[in-house]
Amino acid sequence: MRTAYKCRAYPDPEQAAVFSRTFGCVRLVWNKTLAERHAAYHQRGKKTSYKQTDAALTGWKKTEDLAFLSEVSSVPLQQTLRHQHAAFANFFAGRTKYPRFKNRDSRQTAHYTRSAFRMKNGELHMAKTTTPLRFVWSFEDVNPATLDPTMVVISRDPDGRWYVTFAIDTDVPDPMDEAGHAIGIDLGIKDFAVTSDGERIANPRHLERKARNLARYQRRMARCERGSANRRKAKAKVARAHRKVRNARADFLHRTSTNLIRRADTIVIEDLAVTNMVKNRALARVISDAGWGEFRRQLEYKAERAGRTLVVIDRWYPSSKTCSACGHLLAELSLSTRHWTCPGCRTRHDRDINAAKNILAAGRAVAGERSSGDACGAGVRRQGSSLPQSALKQETRAVRRPA
Repeated sequence: MRTAYKCRAYPDPEQAAVFSRTFGCVRLVWNKTLAERHAAYHQRGKKTSYKQTDAALTGWKKTEDLAFLSEVSSVPLQQTLRHQHAAFANFFAGRTKYPRFKNRDSRQTAHYTRSAFRMKNGELHMAKTTTPLRFVWSFEDVNPATLDPTMVVISRDPDGRWYVTFAIDTDVPDPMDEAGHAIGIDLGIKDFAVTSDGERIANPRHLERKARNLARYQRRMARCERGSANRRKAKAKVARAHRKVRNARADFLHRTSTNLIRRADTIVIEDLAVTNMVKNRALARVISDAGWGEFRRQLEYKAERAGRTLVVIDRWYPSSKTCSACGHLLAELSLSTRHWTCPGCRTRHDRDINAAKNILAAGRAVAGERSSGDACGAGVRRQGSSLPQSALKQETRAVRRPA
């Protein structure tokens, strides 16, 4: 299993200069390779292989204009070609968008494999530098002197902070003790999540709380002359404001997902088409601020590590319109209706709690009937005069790892 440890780094002026040159060369190689690959396909109808990009990089180093590429470590440049090749493979597979050009104002990274760094007695020596890189280790249960990283990533955020990430190959951890509990989760905007136990997890709305300060910093930056020192300072303030929002959101998602993993053996969520949902201009900001996609990603890898079962049911399953007591299915239910009474059994329902209970029921049916494969929350109610209709659209994969 691959594990990564990310911590703050404090390079000295010499190291910062080396890393900054490396970032610039990485950015140039990526952009030049992307431009030539784009031209080869659209002008000559030819695809570009990794071998061809590698040969092109070797040729660039021999030219007078790009000879400076030889002044930095060759490993990050080779890794850049590999990353771009993987990016295009994901694009053609329909998993990501078309690769974009890199710019100097965004987050800068350089990936180093074993041949470009040395880790000894807790000290990290990087290629093309003469002194060890100082970093602050924040993981008390791991001794940095025992680390044997397979890759080291040096990065610099737009606000000027430096980070070093260690990628480690570790054994699969032992599964957690059984909790004897299952939870269904209904994600939302007013409440970030409502569980089948009736618990409501409030939506902290991190971006909304910082929006006023962020807007003020952006107005100040807009009034500064491009390329001036004042604009660089103003841009750093904007980046710091975004970083605080990003870190607060990540902390909330990690705490929430870890708490759920510890509490339940089986966790059931809905498959949400976040990419399509953010196309709604009125809700795009609050949906993006909630971080549903990142929350699901964290649940997936944490469930795998802890030996828990994560079931993702079909997004078209009518969880809100189905009575969790008798299975009656409403013909319509508007988004503004937060409570409703079942016509079949006269049970009064809270919309979100009822949906969470139905999601749990669908997940239990899937987990009990299928050991692996697709999870679809269609036709899982067993009782009632009006059973749920079958979900006919997209099904999603159930992430399940036996304890």
